[in-house]
Amino acid sequence: MDIALIGIGKIARDAHVPAIAASPDWDLAATVSRQGRVEGVQDYPDLDTLFAQRPDIRVVSLCLPPVPRFAYAVQALSAGRHVMLEKPPGATLAEVHALEALARAHRVSLFATWHSREAAGVAAAKSWLAGRALRSLRVVWKEDVRRWHPGQDWIWEPGGMGVFDPGINALSIVTEILPVPIHVSSAVLEVPENRQTPIAATLEFFHPAGAKVSAVFDWRHEGVQSWTIEAETDAGQMRLTKGGAHLSVDGVEGMDSADPTLDGEYPRLYAKFATLIQRGGSNVDLAPLRLVADAHVLGRRVAAAPFTW
Repeated sequence: MDIALIGIGKIARDAHVPAIAASPDWDLAATVSRQGRVEGVQDYPDLDTLFAQRPDIRVVSLCLPPVPRFAYAVQALSAGRHVMLEKPPGATLAEVHALEALARAHRVSLFATWHSREAAGVAAAKSWLAGRALRSLRVVWKEDVRRWHPGQDWIWEPGGMGVFDPGINALSIVTEILPVPIHVSSAVLEVPENRQTPIAATLEFFHPAGAKVSAVFDWRHEGVQSWTIEAETDAGQMRLTKGGAHLSVDGVEGMDSADPTLDGEYPRLYAKFATLIQRGGSNVDLAPLRLVADAHVLGRRVAAAPFTW
């Protein structure tokens, strides 16, 4: 199938373009971007021009930031195109509910993606936790914002999510591997004095069986980056590292991936998207975004030092 990629920024170049190029299901037929380009692929100034000149392209993948993405998604779905959404699927829950209703009305597929769920160790971790009694689960997600989002001021604006931009990746894994739903019981959000979104956050969760579940997110971490989820159960300990790419159980090594952030994740997403379209279905799981929304509602805000690039 021909597909158009909307928004050619860092994540599109690093993950989407290579995944599409390597896929037997897709051909990158067009792009729409104000700045980025993909060599050898026709670029269009906007969706109206793309749809008018290329009515044969029935699928679009949106790699824009959350706030502007909604209008593009509405336009694409209203034009009868299947739509894939980069994470998070929207700036608000209500936006994504509206997109889901629009997709149903136009009988097209909508795919709200969570790339970290496709990391190499996640499926095995989910299988291992099933049937075991959880005692505790702790997320430690610490990275350097200057390394992963250099100069991207939109992440500090309302809707940009701040440290929850990577933090929601961890929450997408947690909500995938736990056999029962959890919800936020308390949160502390550290917000730089000169910014609108948090640079760090600490969350506590309610677990139906009383397990202690917590998460620490920090965007000020230099040196070795830390993306770890540790679980203790009645039948041993499990540890996911490298963003879910590496799994160990009771200290015994399991799956590993050479590239902890991209290897296999986006190819698997695009394969799932092709299957969704072929089956005429959608996949819009909002569990990770609900947890972030609840953290903002319940979170106690404390001032952090001003942030500058």
